[in-house]
Amino acid sequence: MPDGTTRWTVSVSKETDIAVRTFLAQRGLKKGDLSKFIEDAVRRQVMDQTIAEARAQFSDLDAADMDALIDEAVTAVRRRRKPKAA
Repeated sequence: MPDGTTRWTVSVSKETDIAVRTFLAQRGLKKGDLSKFIEDAVRRQVMDQTIAEARAQFSDLDAADMDALIDEAVTAVRRRRKPKAA
């Protein structure tokens, strides 16, 4: 097992197992690709939930206020990343 990985033991329904393995096989992927598929699915789910939570926290802002916050954040990041002249 490569460094930086963790082994999980998970249980899924037989129907899910067959569906995922069939999906992977139809695309020419092998048994070892199941781990990559699961990792990608988990990352996407975490990202989706994080985005939904962020949207909920800012749901009371109107579009103009949201644009102003985004512009302010982008400007601050660009200032920090701007290389200093030698």
